[in-house]
Amino acid sequence: MLSLFSAYPTFMVFLAVVLSMVITMVLMPAWIRFLKRAQIGQQVRADGPQSHLVKQGTPTMGGVIMLVAVIVFTLVASVNAPTAELWLLLGATLATGLLGLIDDASKVAHERSLGLTPKAKLVGQFLIAGVFVLAAVNLLDVAPTVEIPFVCVIDLGVLTTVVPVGDGIEIPWLYLIYCLILLVGLCNAVNLTDGLDGLAAGTVMVVMLVMAAIAFSHGSLEPALFAGALAGACIGFLWFNSFPADIFMGDTGSLALGMALGCLAVVAKVEFIVIIIGGLFVAEALSVMIQVFYYKKTKKRIFLMAPLHHHFEKKGWSETKVVVRFWIVSGMLAACGFVLQFASSLAVA
Repeated sequence: MLSLFSAYPTFMVFLAVVLSMVITMVLMPAWIRFLKRAQIGQQVRADGPQSHLVKQGTPTMGGVIMLVAVIVFTLVASVNAPTAELWLLLGATLATGLLGLIDDASKVAHERSLGLTPKAKLVGQFLIAGVFVLAAVNLLDVAPTVEIPFVCVIDLGVLTTVVPVGDGIEIPWLYLIYCLILLVGLCNAVNLTDGLDGLAAGTVMVVMLVMAAIAFSHGSLEPALFAGALAGACIGFLWFNSFPADIFMGDTGSLALGMALGCLAVVAKVEFIVIIIGGLFVAEALSVMIQVFYYKKTKKRIFLMAPLHHHFEKKGWSETKVVVRFWIVSGMLAACGFVLQFASSLAVA
């Protein structure tokens, strides 16, 4: 039925946002009731802000419904049969969501705030990211280059190995390493951002809307629909995740959203610009890295608490104030990235 609108691609992207939002909002209440009956709740870190202790036991794994909404819409809304591009985006996102689901289930089963070991999660993330990047290069003909707008295009395919399997599998080592760091970094950065009610969902929503616009401007409809559906799922989830949250997305949602952002950046060829678009996530991750490094060297802390959003909580900002202001910062960074990418495209044209 949705193929009737294939002549109106702009409307299709808008529809992706709206229908994914509606699906999430319709299914989430039943999921919350199920999680409460099953006593599947969030385990709050003991060293976190004292105000967060009241969140202990709040239902988690809301990311499951968000992913269901994205799957339903993107598959139904495909103009024809889903393309390899869409299958790869869905596959990488769902595989990472499954990894997060295992992590969430482990936390609930052992009643602790830590699930899988960091090493196990990283191995899974690197494996998923590696398979996606190699498939993108060999199946989607994604060029192993990284463009820095108005500066240069860096060819990271200069060191390439061709494995004699089938028609040959190209392994552009430099591009693969760059993308592995990018995808796994974004995956964990979004995960670190998911620490306050509505923070990750709101910031990812903004970023995904910009990614949908970029993909659409490149003539890539299905990635634009995919990004729009992710944005819509975040909007629907926010209805239940706004302060005080009725449910958390868990690693099921945050890890999947981070990986989806990285994969969209590869497909849309904005592997550098996405660092600006998702600059808030980068700042959150850097705050943790800087804190750990500085503490190991000096036994002192730069931030009152990491990630960055907890630092501002410790300074006396209310949770809602931190969330809204971080939404604004995320929007500003995403807008800057979009303008830079659009201006660069105009200059080339």
